[in-house]
Amino acid sequence: MRLLLVHPSALMYSEIFLRLEPLGLERVAAAARDAGHTVRVVDLQVLSHKLLDRELRSFQPEALGISLNYLANIPEAIEIAHRAKAASPGCFVFFGGHSVSFVGDHVLEQAEGAVDAIARGEGETVVVPLLEAVPDDAAHTVPGVVTAQGRGPAPRMLESIDSPRPARDLMRRRNRYFIGELDPCASIEFTRGCPWDCSFCSAWTFYGRSYRRAAPEAAAEEMASIREPNVFIVDDVAFIKPDHGHGIAAELERRNIRKQYYLETRADVLLRNEEVFERWTRLGLRYMFLGMEALDADGLDQFRKRISPDENFKALETARRLGISVAINLIVDPGWDEEQFRLVREFAMAVPEIVHLTVMTPYPGTEVWHTESRQLTTRDYRLFDIQHAVVPTRLPLEQFYRELVRTQAVINRKHLGLRTAVGALGILGRHLARGQTNFARMLWKFSRVYNANRQFSDHARPVRYELPLPERRTAAPGRKELFVHTIGRSGSRPRAGAGAQAPAGGGTETPAGGGAGVTAGAGADPVAGGGTSAEPAATTGAATETAAATGPGTGSTTGTGAGTGAGAGTAAGNSTETGAGTGSGTGTTTGTAAGDGTGTGGGAAGAGSASGQ
Repeated sequence: MRLLLVHPSALMYSEIFLRLEPLGLERVAAAARDAGHTVRVVDLQVLSHKLLDRELRSFQPEALGISLNYLANIPEAIEIAHRAKAASPGCFVFFGGHSVSFVGDHVLEQAEGAVDAIARGEGETVVVPLLEAVPDDAAHTVPGVVTAQGRGPAPRMLESIDSPRPARDLMRRRNRYFIGELDPCASIEFTRGCPWDCSFCSAWTFYGRSYRRAAPEAAAEEMASIREPNVFIVDDVAFIKPDHGHGIAAELERRNIRKQYYLETRADVLLRNEEVFERWTRLGLRYMFLGMEALDADGLDQFRKRISPDENFKALETARRLGISVAINLIVDPGWDEEQFRLVREFAMAVPEIVHLTVMTPYPGTEVWHTESRQLTTRDYRLFDIQHAVVPTRLPLEQFYRELVRTQAVINRKHLGLRTAVGALGILGRHLARGQTNFARMLWKFSRVYNANRQFSDHARPVRYELPLPERRTAAPGRKELFVHTIGRSGSRPRAGAGAQAPAGGGTETPAGGGAGVTAGAGADPVAGGGTSAEPAATTGAATETAAATGPGTGSTTGTGAGTGAGAGTAAGNSTETGAGTGSGTGTTTGTAAGDGTGTGGGAAGAGSASGQ
């Protein structure tokens, strides 16, 4: 079957700071190609809509899959679906990805027949059976698929994230992918998931609070195949397990692979596993993203980060000592006044790190979507991009945007203005000599993209497609109610492998096929504490793994509560470990705040790799 896969256009944030290859879409493409299908990929982050229209006419796809990791891209995707049906009336159109997995039924109705199916959950496992079912009009029977005729069983999870390897060869204009100074930049995935449960994030609900790891050998082999000199490690929280970080490092050292790396992690993970990060600096680790989210304890508690301000600031000191440049993310609450913006400006100018701002946004699949007491002021999908306010602001909306852009502009002048350019002439020269212009464009595009008048006027645009209204609740829904991938249901649990190892807080962890571990249990701290929460494990990024608690006090992943635990965790493979630890739970965020899941991982048409969201 001729399959065309499409990634939508870049969002506002990606117009300046980064543009990452759609790693999840590449993996979906690989799965379909391995099954014998003819596959093409159009990434509208770097290619034009005119090229897409030519591709629809010339390739005449029998199936079109669109990746929707971000709500803001849904209107664009529906319009593409209508164009595809006009160009090829018999084309089977399906959407997949992180965000659309939570609103699939609603999007099917809005598309008015232009979309045949929504594929929920990981894309690598659903794309082949879905394409096989299309000729028999049986798409509604496929696990994870929703159609107008009905829905199939629960979505399935990969047994191992070692394969399929991303079909990078199908991507055009790879030189357009970059992040900051790393230009060009490829992406790679070492793990899916993370054992935290931040209230603003939907990734842990997408993956059913799970965590998987690629085998070090497989990770190194993929790294060796990457042509780009720079690589962004898309894991939501890098090197949670020090043995895994050391294992991949050893394989890279053995192969003498040297690149420049950018990754995301948490402050407490950096402090706990400093020796791993230090080893990676010798391999080329230069940049790190830390989602601090808030400067004070109240803000951290609000987002359920399970971390203290002291830990955040100690982590910054550690990164400086290791020679790693850090980008910090802070979440802007729409309830801020002028004084709070002023304090953030003062902080941003007082530290050497780059500071990014994202606006708190309730997303479907997050707890705050159900519990946020303030009413939404808009349901326009396009404004759910963490750069617009979608709940009432304390300041008049226009003034809120003026304060937001003023604060961002101060940070821009510090890091991206002419002064920075003068200091970065060597970097610019090297990039331009290779024909790489992404970094140069980034330095001077800020005022065209971040503009208070533009952001305010965006609210006045005609709205054709709107989000469904959230179900109002007085308390947070039960965790499992929010899950896309669930435990104990058909197809949801990866197969356990031998050599399982329990994490240090008395949890159970089982490598699944090729070293992808399954973490599980109810713990307060995902790495060093077996707490007593009755909730199953948690993830907050692009995760993929199932949880299964075994034994009293077990838990390698996050519960909701702090506590000390000494639990015996039994691995499903050949080993059993007992661990004791003290946990105080920790939350996670990856990249730009406010929940629109992100990371890499499945998604029917690919749950691409985004920095945060």
